[in-house]
Amino acid sequence: MAWENRNGKTDIKSLSLSELEQELAALGEKPFRAGQLYQWMHQKLARSYKDMTNLPKGLREKLASAYACTTLRQVQMQESRIDGTRKFLFALEDGHVVESVWMRYKHGNSVCISSQVGCRMGCRFCASTLGGLVRGLLPGEMLDQVYAISLLTGERVSNVVVMGTGEPLDNYDSLVRFLELLTDEKGLHISARNITVSTCGLAPQMRKLAREKLQITLALSLHAATDEKRRSLMPVANRYGIGELMEACREYFEQTGRRITFEYSLVGGVNDTREDARLLAALAGPLRCHVNLIPVNPIKERDYVQSEAGRIQVFKNMLEKNGINVTIRREMGRDIDGACGQLRRSYMQEDQTC
Repeated sequence: MAWENRNGKTDIKSLSLSELEQELAALGEKPFRAGQLYQWMHQKLARSYKDMTNLPKGLREKLASAYACTTLRQVQMQESRIDGTRKFLFALEDGHVVESVWMRYKHGNSVCISSQVGCRMGCRFCASTLGGLVRGLLPGEMLDQVYAISLLTGERVSNVVVMGTGEPLDNYDSLVRFLELLTDEKGLHISARNITVSTCGLAPQMRKLAREKLQITLALSLHAATDEKRRSLMPVANRYGIGELMEACREYFEQTGRRITFEYSLVGGVNDTREDARLLAALAGPLRCHVNLIPVNPIKERDYVQSEAGRIQVFKNMLEKNGINVTIRREMGRDIDGACGQLRRSYMQEDQTC
């Protein structure tokens, strides 16, 4: 795959080491130059060819002429006064913007990245999908969200979550290449077990990902335990029913040995009843899933509200009594545009009024 940007140039940051060797051989360069170039991009996190000082000037000029080197530019940053969470808005080469979030936990720093510009999944409670899908991100554009945040914060990233704007499995090839590069021992070498990929439920791609046998965590955005209720929240449920999703989850566990996580956004008066908890327990139990309860982050374009704290606790207790491993997601960045798509959308609205 060429991994070309809108100008028809190959994004060199999206290439594997073996592909780099082939490209540099075509330029008449020795194989070791590919290793140097790869190290500059993926270990030293160089922001331009000019920074790659042990490469000959002539080679750097040839590279600049023939290949794009993705470098995201910070447009905005919001920092929570509550917990220090930082939400970044990055500009891409074509002028579009994407969101990324940096969160500090006791177990290490976590970055949540976007996989697409916009989203076409249409989930009712999500701001990311309000403007529809523009395009998928290149692997280098996904990687550079992690790299840019590492440089901007001056701290190592130990966990990566692909749960920002976009549906990762709707950008499948870029996602898999991104995972290969991120976990490569010649790059940042982030453990696959420290990476989570979230999907709203594209069953065929879930089964395809299972066959990759990666050691990442797959998180299914379930949000309802019946097809009827799920369809009211997530249009994708019209294509893939819960039965088919559970089969895909079983296959993922069988192929990888990795436990599935069910993401469940609690919406007040919609999916937070005792009956909802009972049905969710019946789904999660046979799969030995982990359930992550998420108090929904309200957005002004929708009338959904967050479940009451007491109701959330009752829901959690019912799952635990049924033997389900469950957590309530800690709310990070509550005092900033914390929900997926909020910062990008507010930026775009401001830009249109200028």
